[in-house]
Amino acid sequence: MKLMPTLRSKKRYIVFEIVADKKFTFTDIKIAVESSWQQFWGDFGKAKASPMLLKEKFNQDTQRFIIKVNNKHVDELKAAMVLNKKIKNTTVILKSIITSGTLKKASSCLNK
Repeated sequence: MKLMPTLRSKKRYIVFEIVADKKFTFTDIKIAVESSWQQFWGDFGKAKASPMLLKEKFNQDTQRFIIKVNNKHVDELKAAMVLNKKIKNTTVILKSIITSGTLKKASSCLNK
């Protein structure tokens, strides 16, 4: 049985870009991102925010990816991502590019 639209949690899609000297694979990014979520939120906070790294929306060339999160926890997600300084012992900067309510608009920023 489906939930009524008023009872569903609203989502936001955030596009992040990795600024670093080398290119990373999706699995490298996934491990680093999920560990930063775990350190910042813990189990309970992670369950409330329900973040999801979208594999099909990762651009290897521009090193941009999309994370889906509950709309009430957007600022907390950005804070957790900024605290991540290294991926595979390489210093990185994670920049938030855009926050959108639709996946179509967020996907349009992946290739720019």
